[in-house]
Amino acid sequence: MSSSGVLPRRDGATIAYRRLAGRDPGVMFLGGFRSDMTGTKASFLEEYCRRRGHAFVRFDYFGHGASSGDIALGTIGRWAEDAVQVLDGLTAGRQILIGSSMGGWIMLLAALARTERIHALVGIAAAPDFTESLWVRLDEAQRRACRETGAVTLPSRYDPNGYTHWLPLFEDGRRHLVMADEIPLACPVRLLHGMRDNAVPWQTSVRLAERLQSRDVTVTLVEQGDHRLSTEADLARLAATLDELLGP
Repeated sequence: MSSSGVLPRRDGATIAYRRLAGRDPGVMFLGGFRSDMTGTKASFLEEYCRRRGHAFVRFDYFGHGASSGDIALGTIGRWAEDAVQVLDGLTAGRQILIGSSMGGWIMLLAALARTERIHALVGIAAAPDFTESLWVRLDEAQRRACRETGAVTLPSRYDPNGYTHWLPLFEDGRRHLVMADEIPLACPVRLLHGMRDNAVPWQTSVRLAERLQSRDVTVTLVEQGDHRLSTEADLARLAATLDELLGP
């Protein structure tokens, strides 16, 4: 049986979630930047776990979806804290963390904070360190405007008004970078990435695989895949990945 609720943070903020009871390993979904827990992949995973009898939880980060807060005040560190609080407060036993886009970065930070709780990781177009990659792509005028005004708005195919990125997001992101050195995670990791992803290059998943300490890492490149990887074929591939990690 699934249930919805809000998980209070110590600072008074609330994290909205949906949870499905079941056995472990449980599955926990971490969405992308400006995404919420009602998306295609999150809903598919809940139904998958219901069929398999595994526990599942999905949630909205601070400033996203039904959770409290202003996204302008959100940072990678804050969202990673949300993920760890959900892991601690709403799950039991070992977990498979599934991170989509930015959620792939949050997934790594949560796993590093709770290594003993992690059964496996699945990245879907994982975007570790994306704030720094974005900053590097800005021209000097954009960087100066961001420093002076506190924000920069960039075109996005997902929003006709573009996405606004705030200076604290970049500054805090630098305190949570993971791609410069070996990432001390030894659990199984599966990375799925579309080769037609125009938001996060597929080479990011290859570089991530090279930095992970784990010797059980597989990168699956989808030739016709886009950033979302939400087609019927993509979801079937995700299910097959989980079948392998969960076993019969």
